[in-house]
Amino acid sequence: QAQLVESGGGLVQPGGSLRLSCAASRSIFSILTMGWYRQGPGKQRELVARISTSGHTNYADSVKGRFTISRDNANNTVYLQMNNLKPEDTAVYNCNAASPSLTYWGQGTQVTVSS
Repeated sequence: QAQLVESGGGLVQPGGSLRLSCAASRSIFSILTMGWYRQGPGKQRELVARISTSGHTNYADSVKGRFTISRDNANNTVYLQMNNLKPEDTAVYNCNAASPSLTYWGQGTQVTVSS
């Protein structure tokens, strides 16, 4: 039933990098904004980054300069390149895709930054 498929999470040392991917089903029409959210232990879910169809992006202040969101519209795929990872980046990361009528969520992928 899942229409967003995430991959790329894992365990990494502080200062390391990971690249998350999220592929949306072709059955989702007219995807507008795609993005990544995360929820760390004991924390509220927060927006990490999002990108519009036109390529406009915005980021959480805590990840600016370290994370880059990108998008392949032809393949309904969004990526999150995460560099210089910090322990506070540890969280479950969820992909999000918004159409004019519905919002979709992925199942989540765990990112753990040691120390």
